[in-house]
Amino acid sequence: MNPRRALASHPSGRSFARRLAVAFGFVLLAWLIGLIWFGAMLPDKVADTDRKTDAIVVLTGGSGRVHQGLELLAQGRARKLFVSGVYRGVDVQELLRVSRQSPEDLICCIALGYQADNTRGNAVETKAWMSEQGLHSLRLVTSSYHMPRSLLEFNRIMPDLEIVPHPVFPATYDRQGLWRWPASPILIASEYSKYLIALVWDLLAGMRAT
Repeated sequence: MNPRRALASHPSGRSFARRLAVAFGFVLLAWLIGLIWFGAMLPDKVADTDRKTDAIVVLTGGSGRVHQGLELLAQGRARKLFVSGVYRGVDVQELLRVSRQSPEDLICCIALGYQADNTRGNAVETKAWMSEQGLHSLRLVTSSYHMPRSLLEFNRIMPDLEIVPHPVFPATYDRQGLWRWPASPILIASEYSKYLIALVWDLLAGMRAT
């Protein structure tokens, strides 16, 4: 007799399979409930538009982020702009040209970071730059769906700095119609899973520190 078939037909084997299925179902249900909560908690507006900070930090990777950061710098929301996670070979002039800004007005106040290739790397890279510049507060510019994970990583890496979230809302992103846009559930599910991983990593780091 096939060993797998024998195990399945044995009472203890069937009981184990049922328990496994129930456990998987609970995990899946918890994940789905968490996904709905995560979608609901995403910001739908900039809560604090007026506060000035020492720096504006833009995380590359989504549409409208760099342009928003440049606009905030031009409006005097901070004295310096740091763009983290820039592709190799991209300089300030190119960044300004792509974003249709005047190099003469802003080029002196912009710094680029080329080392980061993920959100935690953005936080590490930004911390080094902030420390080098002697800055203590920042306005964090990234996409709305990316903001929870970004704040988690930045607050862990820089617990003593003031961080003002400034979410950006891509043209194709509508939180109110989040589940009607075909790509939204995939995008949010992916970001939620990454958020959970970052949260577990944060908890483990806290346990190691105690």
